[in-house]
Amino acid sequence: MSDSSNTPRVTVVVPVRNEAGNIAPLLEEIESALAGRDFEIIYVDDGSSDATAAEIAALRPEKPRLRAIRHAASCGQSAAIRSGVKAARAPIIVSIDGDGQNDPAFIPALIEKLVAAGDGCGLVQGQRIGRKSSSFKRLQSSIANAVRSRVLGDGTRDTGCGLKCFRREVYLSLPYFDALHRFMPALVRREGFEIAYVEVVDRPRRAGVSNYGFFDRLWVGIFDLMGVRWLIKRRRRPPVASEVPPDAD
Repeated sequence: MSDSSNTPRVTVVVPVRNEAGNIAPLLEEIESALAGRDFEIIYVDDGSSDATAAEIAALRPEKPRLRAIRHAASCGQSAAIRSGVKAARAPIIVSIDGDGQNDPAFIPALIEKLVAAGDGCGLVQGQRIGRKSSSFKRLQSSIANAVRSRVLGDGTRDTGCGLKCFRREVYLSLPYFDALHRFMPALVRREGFEIAYVEVVDRPRRAGVSNYGFFDRLWVGIFDLMGVRWLIKRRRRPPVASEVPPDAD
């Protein structure tokens, strides 16, 4: 891989489950978007039962930047993202959905916004415009986002967008639970970091059907929402501390 002092090293984490037909085209788009940068791509196969694993394996000999992780059984999107982040070698992470609806052309804008914002910014959250989901799913998502925003006050209108750019160390400091990826803005703010936003254009799914459930499964979403609210309320800032030099003892 190339090394540039002007370009931060980036890991792109792509959670996939039964995404045969989407693997190679998305990989090509990510590589094109990051041309000239020092990056790696980690596909996390979350227990696929189709040809997803075979497609990833076929690409790896000719794609030195591509790494692969496989869950023996499906553990969910948050677990897949976490596996990828833990394995990442870069300090900056970009997550992107594996169905092709997130356009990789927006990845550089997210990275540049995070870097320009400085260490006080922990997350750049994509905000979808021109949603391509069904009318019913858009309605569900709109209601869920409105309720979440009102309860948590996270200042984010669309936490469900898979395009996110964040610092690896910040992510690993967050409390982990299923559906974490949908509450990242609130939890990143809880750790004292700012959030930045980039509008991204939504695209139709290239192949297959949706494999992951939505936050709008009300009976699950409410428990998660209340749990995150509890975490925020229980947060206590540690006192400002500094090391005492040896000669001060």
